[in-house]
Amino acid sequence: MTTVEFSPAAEPLAAKLLEPALEILGRYPAGRERSALLPLLHLVQTEEGFVSPNGVAFCADLLGINKAQVGAVATFYTMYKRRPTGEYLVSVCTNTLCNVMGGQEVYDELSEHLGVGHDETTPDGRITLEHAECLAACDYAPVVTVNYDFTVDQATPESAVELVDSLRKGERPTPARGARICSLREMQVQLAGFADPREGAVADGVAGAPTLRGVRLAQEHGVAVAGFDPDTPITKTKPARDETALPPKPAEPAESRLAAVAKKVAGTVKSAVGTVSGAVTARTGDVKDPEVRAAESRNPTADTPGEPETTSPAPTTPAEKAGVASNEPAGDGKPAGDSTRGERIVSEQAAANKPIPSVKEEGK
Repeated sequence: MTTVEFSPAAEPLAAKLLEPALEILGRYPAGRERSALLPLLHLVQTEEGFVSPNGVAFCADLLGINKAQVGAVATFYTMYKRRPTGEYLVSVCTNTLCNVMGGQEVYDELSEHLGVGHDETTPDGRITLEHAECLAACDYAPVVTVNYDFTVDQATPESAVELVDSLRKGERPTPARGARICSLREMQVQLAGFADPREGAVADGVAGAPTLRGVRLAQEHGVAVAGFDPDTPITKTKPARDETALPPKPAEPAESRLAAVAKKVAGTVKSAVGTVSGAVTARTGDVKDPEVRAAESRNPTADTPGEPETTSPAPTTPAEKAGVASNEPAGDGKPAGDSTRGERIVSEQAAANKPIPSVKEEGK
């Protein structure tokens, strides 16, 4: 994908971000470029600080999808901001453990000190304050992050206020641990998948004691990985696999008991069906359709059939004789009125059912 027709709304961003956007698309297989929407939204935020309507149009045009699809993703994830955000996004964890340890008090103090509430920005554009559901650092509770990097561990209202005052002065204090503090737009560059261009950007922060606890215990008890050399450089390419070092392939799994039973039942049913089929063939001597066989038995020579028998079986009891004494002989099956006999029957029934004329009242 090298040429894209951008709408007027997307053109300003396309002029600035098309080259890195195409680099992001190149990370995905052909036909799967739509998966690049997440880093592209972060890329948009590097320029504008939030996902603007123009940013939505840019992503939609680039990926060949509609703006509603882009907006659905941008409104789902809290890391995508839909209105201008400050240079520093200060997040205070107020979830269960951090709240118990004083997270709500930290947030309340910052809110009063800065004069803003959740997802609001100070008038100078420096600080945006927000509640955070969980920052995945329960062993450091309560915690405060700046642009998603851990900055204050085991925070107090006083330490949090000191942090934001330093940021508003243009300073970038050393975080409690982790990478060097950066602006929100600089963080979006990293989230879009590009390396932080600043010299030593990840070298400032120190590791916290809870993070190093496992290492300390291993050193105290002499636990180490056999043959491990911490100075061994990490290769950037995957080494060729040594087939001889691979364990032998496991044998094919034995047939399960359930599968064996099902197979046995299927064989039994098939055998039974074959036996019944053979018995039927042996008894009938052929495999003709039953209707064909019945027709042949009625008219073996297939000539023109004669007139159907019209005689009825003779009654065998006095009750049957009394019941059929007045019955008309069976006809040819034609509807009443279509033959002389039928006409006679209809006329007799009409005469028998003819209503009696009403007698007029005397004097009328």
